[in-house]
Amino acid sequence: MSTQVSAKPRVAVLFGGRSSEHAISCVTAAGVLAAIDRERYEVVPVGITRSGRWVLVPDDPSLFALADGKLPEVPSAGTRVALVQEGPEGAAPGAQASEGALRALDEPPSGVAALQRVDVVLPLLHGPFGEDGTLQGLLELSDTRYVGSGVLASAAGMDKQVMKVLLQGAGLRVGPWTSFRAARWAADEAACRAEVDALGYPVFVKPARAGSSIGISRVDAPEHLAAAVAAAAAHDPKVVVEAAVPGREVECGVLEDPEGGEPLTSVPGEVEVVGGHDFYDFEAKYLDSANVRLTCPADLPADVEAAVRRTAARVFEAMGAEGLARVDLFVDPARGEDGVVVNEINTMPGFTPHSMFPRAWAASGLDYPQLVDHLLQLALRRPTGLR
Repeated sequence: MSTQVSAKPRVAVLFGGRSSEHAISCVTAAGVLAAIDRERYEVVPVGITRSGRWVLVPDDPSLFALADGKLPEVPSAGTRVALVQEGPEGAAPGAQASEGALRALDEPPSGVAALQRVDVVLPLLHGPFGEDGTLQGLLELSDTRYVGSGVLASAAGMDKQVMKVLLQGAGLRVGPWTSFRAARWAADEAACRAEVDALGYPVFVKPARAGSSIGISRVDAPEHLAAAVAAAAAHDPKVVVEAAVPGREVECGVLEDPEGGEPLTSVPGEVEVVGGHDFYDFEAKYLDSANVRLTCPADLPADVEAAVRRTAARVFEAMGAEGLARVDLFVDPARGEDGVVVNEINTMPGFTPHSMFPRAWAASGLDYPQLVDHLLQLALRRPTGLR
């Protein structure tokens, strides 16, 4: 990509992907596509099918919205595209590429001309092969600007075990946990069980590198542990087991400051499961809103809200995040700041108009279109190359 940005920047909105969160990525894209100001930006929607094919898709948000409980999917039909790099002949390693582009692989030739230049990619993929640093590495190699965290923060934020180690190393409170691989469970189940027993029940068993509560189980007694480990390992050979943390579940949005100052934080929002589910699982998040209450701003004492926002900003910086993130925490207001415990960071949070991240920012004075514009402008300011 050239260092010059078009007068009307061309934005490739990239979504779908190979992970189990494919449908949620599509729903996120539907919201973002509906919000981008077409007077300011030229939009090129690019879907990634479940098999990994990149295709041009219609610029129609309704095709990818969640409707009547039906999860959307990127269709395999359409002009195939690929991200390529074109640098100057004989350039030294690390030299600025002259152009990063999405190039059509199929006819018609007009598709090639339409995509000869992309100023910035807005990657809306959730989970592995998109949110975990893999896509970010591809974009870095092609010298293409993009929204969000770089390779390291994306990879570390995706891996719950690595994330917890980093947060603890930065002096942040996280709940008691343990982690093991499925192969270790198979070879020495007794030792793994002993580690889990030490946490006390109930526990939550999770794939280390997945999101949207996919593959997560609440386990109230040892006899149900094996089934939960198997369910998590079906999504990731690395399993994380967390002790249940008492308190209320709150989420706080974080944005990078365009001027390079301290991270900006939203008012916190609260998630409450009011019926039908043992915890905030996939069904509760996306398919059964009647049994979930999202309150924004959360009703917290002023000192506790301030502690939540400070902690969220510290998490963002400790992970080396960029652009945006949502930090999930547990809060016991009776304990003040000592009752704030970090659950996790999400470097590409759910971004539908009804998701907590945009709702929290709307409650903080930044509406959905303004939020999308903020992120695009951050990315367009950023130089290409090593971040």
